[in-house]
Amino acid sequence: MNSNTLEETKTLIDTSRMNAGQRAALEMAEAARDERRNTGLAAGIFFGEPDFDKLLPFPKQSVEDHDQGDAFLHRLEAVLDKHADPDAIDATGEIPDVLLSELAKLGAFGIKIPVKYGGLGLSQTNYSRAAMLLGSRCGNLAALLSAHQSIGAPQPLILFGTEEQKMKYLPRCAKGEISAFALTENDVGSDPARMRTEARLDGDHYVLNGEKLWCTNGTKAGMIVVMAKTPLPDKPHATTAFIVETNWPGVEIMHRCRFMGLKALYNGVIRFENVRVPVANVLGGVGRGLKVALTTLNTGRITLPAACTGLSKRCLEISTRWAKSREQWGQPISRHAAIADKISRMAADTFAMESVVHYVSALVDKDKHADVRLEAAIGKLWGSEKCWRIMDDTMQIRGGRGFETAQSLKARGEAPEPVERLFRDSRINTIFEGSSEIMRLFIAREALEPHLRLGAEAVNSTLPWKVRAKAATRAARFYAKWYPLKWLPFGSGDAKELLHPALQGDLDAVARLSRKLARELFLAMAMNGPKLEKRQVLLGHFVDVGAELFVWSCALAHAEAKITDSSMAEAEIGKLVRLVKFFGKITRERIASSFAKLRAGLDTESWKVAQEL
Repeated sequence: MNSNTLEETKTLIDTSRMNAGQRAALEMAEAARDERRNTGLAAGIFFGEPDFDKLLPFPKQSVEDHDQGDAFLHRLEAVLDKHADPDAIDATGEIPDVLLSELAKLGAFGIKIPVKYGGLGLSQTNYSRAAMLLGSRCGNLAALLSAHQSIGAPQPLILFGTEEQKMKYLPRCAKGEISAFALTENDVGSDPARMRTEARLDGDHYVLNGEKLWCTNGTKAGMIVVMAKTPLPDKPHATTAFIVETNWPGVEIMHRCRFMGLKALYNGVIRFENVRVPVANVLGGVGRGLKVALTTLNTGRITLPAACTGLSKRCLEISTRWAKSREQWGQPISRHAAIADKISRMAADTFAMESVVHYVSALVDKDKHADVRLEAAIGKLWGSEKCWRIMDDTMQIRGGRGFETAQSLKARGEAPEPVERLFRDSRINTIFEGSSEIMRLFIAREALEPHLRLGAEAVNSTLPWKVRAKAATRAARFYAKWYPLKWLPFGSGDAKELLHPALQGDLDAVARLSRKLARELFLAMAMNGPKLEKRQVLLGHFVDVGAELFVWSCALAHAEAKITDSSMAEAEIGKLVRLVKFFGKITRERIASSFAKLRAGLDTESWKVAQEL
């Protein structure tokens, strides 16, 4: 953290009432934030000023790029059909070497790695499409390839690596040498200020010591991106990313972790004892490790909702097939309203999930360094939570046959639908790559950013009173104009003209609810002041409203793109419009529930009860 950044951090957030651990954690997180002001659609929604020009018309994949993706997906599907038995992988806890070899030959370990480094050089959109396919088939394979390419060595190397590092390591990754990412420790989850793994400079090498937990792909990896403290007198918590080869002396796999699901996850505890890492293997610069990690995750996070989309589609197929064939009380269960409601919600949420994945992927394809931190985080949070609901409803619809293993179903002559395996494998999705709770805090921090820039100095007790008074006057002048505008009843403006007539009213609703969200958030800040950051449940409700509005916007624009860019028959257009209109109605329902929770104020009561417990 340079002095300027530190000053800005102290200006934005008052740390004077925090203990040393809280202060260190916050300052590390603030220093690692993307310094660019977030001007995307999601940020505008939280501020009550959604810029639908960033969404409409919905970004299209070029014909050439789509064809390249189709060709790869066709080859990938053929390999999966021939060599991948997900139930056997689950039963044995191992991915066959022949399958790994075939995936390597296919280029599946280098999907986004540029051609000049031996990869396929495919777009983020096509990578997301591949994640959808893998997510629908086998969670173990989706996790392996995602951990390798989204958070393993390829992504941070592409974003932060020197040319020498790229030439040395990316061809190896592209050929199938598995990579991993090591951040978590026994006492370090989302709080890197507690990190104990440390690297000390010794000549032209760093000496690395420490232990990492839950290192996905770690037991199979040839190289690992390791996060370690590199303390300096003025930066005691400085963190640096290193490329570490697992065959170097001092790197030891201590234990392979086993889990409820993802039985073939090559996840382990890795110990580093006096490992000598060349200075040339510092990735992204000394002291910038957390920046490397968070930036990598920002882009990599969209892979998880892509896999969730594939899984949700699979669940929808299983559920509709069963609902049509299973009869109770003289008719298929699809004719019973309780089941029909579950299936319709599944379909609507799955379409919206896919819409978000395509939109965020297109943003990355347009600009490899695009600021998608907020959009990707919402995609991860919303997609993983809705996917889990879809998975749970699929289990409920299948009943006892959902709880029974595919092997048992097959043995007694029934279709071996792997709902039980998919259920176990999918539970991790709301925890992977940032738990839902952490995602809500991350999104809330980004949503509050413009307000903090405007008014945080006014309530910062560490600043001189003249500075605070000047900040208060400046903020009052701004909000005197801004706040009344958030009560005006105008809709989405000219942007809605780009939508199908039946969908235009929904975009107006998004705009109006965005302004309501912004003024409610402002009032919460005014009433709570600096204490708002402690009311995490309250902030979570605001985040949920903003997330729903962002996803709703993407669904509307994606539907319009499908209507405009295809030769859909009128009947099919009618079905799609009905589906998206239905999604709008259930989104209104969820938003109303979140606003009601804001007014109920149960978070203060739940805090008291929990402390007593």
